[in-house]
Amino acid sequence: MSTGHATQQATTTGSTASRSADGRGPRRRVVSSRVALLAVGCAVVLVVLSFASLAIGSQPFSPGTVVAALTSPDPNDPATAIIGARVPRTVAGLLVGAALGLSGGVLQGVTRNPLGDAGLLGINAGAAVAVVLAIFTVGVGSLTGYVWFALAGAAAATVLIFALAGLGPGRATPLKLAITGATVNAGLASVISGVLVSSSESFDAYRQWQVGLIAGRDWEQVLVVAPFLGVGAVLALVSGPALNGLALGDDVARGLGQRIGLTRATVCVSVVLLAGGATALAGPVAFVGLVIPHAVRSLTGPDYRTVLPLCALLGPTLLLGADIVGRVIAPPGEIAVGVMTAVIGAPVFIALVRRRKLGAL
Repeated sequence: MSTGHATQQATTTGSTASRSADGRGPRRRVVSSRVALLAVGCAVVLVVLSFASLAIGSQPFSPGTVVAALTSPDPNDPATAIIGARVPRTVAGLLVGAALGLSGGVLQGVTRNPLGDAGLLGINAGAAVAVVLAIFTVGVGSLTGYVWFALAGAAAATVLIFALAGLGPGRATPLKLAITGATVNAGLASVISGVLVSSSESFDAYRQWQVGLIAGRDWEQVLVVAPFLGVGAVLALVSGPALNGLALGDDVARGLGQRIGLTRATVCVSVVLLAGGATALAGPVAFVGLVIPHAVRSLTGPDYRTVLPLCALLGPTLLLGADIVGRVIAPPGEIAVGVMTAVIGAPVFIALVRRRKLGAL
């Protein structure tokens, strides 16, 4: 009996291994090849958009002029000065887009919620409230001052949301997090409105920032925020395997030896740095963190080891594309990138929802 059982088990194991070697191996290679092609394609598109961001504007330039301005700049040439001013704007778009894409990806992973986004969950609103209070109470008027308040506000909002969602019976479930985040978002928005109504000076200083802008950003502002975004991006990217474990549920993740608390703390720190830094640099930019992870998963599947790097590539692709469109549709002025990402992102998100179940992460 035992010999027959052992033989049957060995046969079953051998056939399973054979199926894995014959079926899953090639399938994984196909998926890996597809992801590599997607990454290369996204990188190429991003390079093209970055070049277009330097060439397109109220004063367009030919590709040759852009190349000449970058490789052999002439201090007396007006084209060199204009293109030089567009370089930090383009870099800001790359950084903010990557930060928002990554923050949305890790938030949807750690909350197991398809609506996980720094904007919808109130994290961006926390950063915005801190900036408004800094303008109203301290008179802060520069991005160097904004960034510290934005990071502190984003951190406070994150802690508040997870703490409130964890109250009562059960853990911080995806539904509780979504409801808590929406409630906190609404409450913080009312605080912003109250402060701005009572102070016209604060409203004037805040209104240009809150629509979402990368226009007018210079190297000093970019370099202030870049270290925070860099650290946040590293923490987000290394959390990919841990997010795969969390996707199986807390109990399964613990059974696999994963430290749930440490994973959530690392992800929350990355979200604070990414969302807070991006909000400080560009203001509240909508839909990038919500749409991009869904678009990536529809192309690659749910493995966060590939989802997060592609979010970092597709996020700036959407942001720069929206910024370029905003420059050309209303000449000689332009439409803020925060408005354009909402205009472009809303129908894309609706199309994604129609194609696949929203709850399928």
